[in-house]
Amino acid sequence: MVHEWALAESIVLYIKQQGYSSIKRLRVAIGVLQGIDKEILEYALKELASEHGIRVEQVELVEEYPLLKCNVCGFEWSISPSDMSEDVREAIHFVPEAIYAYYKCPRCGSVDYTLLKGRGISEVSVEPL
Repeated sequence: MVHEWALAESIVLYIKQQGYSSIKRLRVAIGVLQGIDKEILEYALKELASEHGIRVEQVELVEEYPLLKCNVCGFEWSISPSDMSEDVREAIHFVPEAIYAYYKCPRCGSVDYTLLKGRGISEVSVEPL
């Protein structure tokens, strides 16, 4: 729960820095590997925005699935957290580099790849009132 509040605080401070005071829609793309509780994040965003004098009518939280790219052969592929055991999901959530212990490129078998999407907050967009 603390993780969601910390993310919400960063987002709200960013919005405040941009000078917004009334928002029709706040859209946030969240990597599913982040393991975020969307209900808690939405609540935290609304509460913290209110504390900072920012009115938010709607929060849209969009899940972003992992996209990986092999640095050896260039192959791109996706993984689904629902196919992972809870232990693997938790390990990757706390230590993102742990992903290299559990996955390799399906084409060439390399563990030299980059996580392009699916972790952290990748987008924050605001539709003002």
